[in-house]
Amino acid sequence: MSLLLNMVIALAAALVGGVICRGIRLPVIIGYLAAGIAIGPYGFGVVKDTGDIQVLAEIGVVLLLFALGLEFSLSTLRRTGRVAIFGGIAQILITAALGCLMGWLLHWPVREAVFFGFLIALSSTMVVLKTIMDRGELNTTHGRIMIGILLVQDLSVVPMMVILPSMGGAGASLLPALGIAALKAIGFLGGMLVLGIWVLPRLMRGIARVRSRELFLLGVVSLCLGAAFGTYYFGLSVALGAFVAGLLLSESDYAHQALAEIIPLRDIFATVFFVSLGMLVDLSFIGDNIGVVIGVVAAIIIGKFLISSIIVRLFGYSAKTNILVGAGLFQIGEFSFVLAGVGLEAGVISSYIYSLTLTSALVTMLLTPFALSLASFAYHRLSQRGAFARLATRRIDSDFEKEGQPSNHAVICGHGRVGGSLTKVLELRKLPYLVIDIDPRVLDSLRARGIPCIYGDASNPEILSRAGLERARVMVITFDDPMATDLAVRNARRIAPKLDVVARVHRDFDAEALKGLGVAELVRPEFETGLEIIRHTLHRFGVSSLEIQYIINSLRERG
Repeated sequence: MSLLLNMVIALAAALVGGVICRGIRLPVIIGYLAAGIAIGPYGFGVVKDTGDIQVLAEIGVVLLLFALGLEFSLSTLRRTGRVAIFGGIAQILITAALGCLMGWLLHWPVREAVFFGFLIALSSTMVVLKTIMDRGELNTTHGRIMIGILLVQDLSVVPMMVILPSMGGAGASLLPALGIAALKAIGFLGGMLVLGIWVLPRLMRGIARVRSRELFLLGVVSLCLGAAFGTYYFGLSVALGAFVAGLLLSESDYAHQALAEIIPLRDIFATVFFVSLGMLVDLSFIGDNIGVVIGVVAAIIIGKFLISSIIVRLFGYSAKTNILVGAGLFQIGEFSFVLAGVGLEAGVISSYIYSLTLTSALVTMLLTPFALSLASFAYHRLSQRGAFARLATRRIDSDFEKEGQPSNHAVICGHGRVGGSLTKVLELRKLPYLVIDIDPRVLDSLRARGIPCIYGDASNPEILSRAGLERARVMVITFDDPMATDLAVRNARRIAPKLDVVARVHRDFDAEALKGLGVAELVRPEFETGLEIIRHTLHRFGVSSLEIQYIINSLRERG
């Protein structure tokens, strides 16, 4: 009954913490971690024996990596481009070097310093993904880059789980240990590949033919846990087996259904995993080592921020993208906990390094949502200052300057899905337009087609001053960033007070503010979707087109 009681306490505490964080618009993971701290042996001591919770947390790790394998997409990496693959690899290696330097300055043994470096190189996919989804920035340039780099980091966990635990050997025994670990991994992966090509498709097809969700779920869970036990039997990490099983299944026709069935189980056990992490955070350790903790956390935040920002900058992205990517990736990730536990069990790192990693990860995770908000606010404020605004315009295309300013044209701010659809129509009608975008890959394709374009942030007054707004027919703002939209409208109005502006907006509050600035047309995607659904539904009931249009117009006027 102790297992049941501890499970109930952990889930109830996670529920309370998650609800509170949801209410104040923070990622629920932060609530889970805080709940674990509160009920754990170093908090109020409601749960004194964490052994049962740790067993359930291990299952959470297995399911988490299995789902990651199912969701892993090479096409996502290809869409993001070189910055995700090469930038992600560079970020891991440079950050690992930073961790080694920190360990050297703190006089740690070399292997502990190296291990710590790779621990801090990983960022939190779950925290970052949840934060940018809540902010509506999933499809922004900086959002896509962060997801691409995080995918590379998640994939790097697999070789890390094979190599890093083998560092427990010393001197001459280290190389043979690495060789044995590599042979075990190759043997396991070879066996899994054979099963994935010849056995797994037939097995899943046979289970699917039964047409039972229960049996399908049992088959998926059995595959996940069986692969995890297989790696354990080979002396490797259970998480590695789960990831490989998910990766093999992701290439089959049953991947989507498997993911849909496994997600509820994954979420429950992943919740227990994060609560268990909170339980392991020793508050007395923080009190006894407050100076080291503050120094290490500050070095991680500043170092990872600068490393990520500079790498993205080297790939040609704007100041806004650099700052937001740096602010989004400075935390230590959930898979660092998994690696740290493996390293502690293998004797590679001491309990001191383990506790320091847990503490640093918890603090950096808690700070991430605030850092992104602060970075966005600071950038938009600075971008309106003369010196910073001029600094951000250094990369305006010289070809555009040579061609001369267009006239009687549309200025399209953002060339995503919405902007791309608009430019296709304008191109078919042979109507002139100019594009402003902060993604250099987008501008490369536009420039190759001979389309006038400006590289930069459309909320920057210096950028807008080059777009010929005084001679433009209309400016269309397609990106989904309320603060940037507001600033773009204000700056455009200063340059061309009579310019027609069409803007994309989501919240009623933002719509009212933009109306006050004189925006001619406001388009709310969710609202327009609702009107189209109403139109089609009424049509199916035989309502005349004239009456449907009257209803739609009435709703739009009131909307």
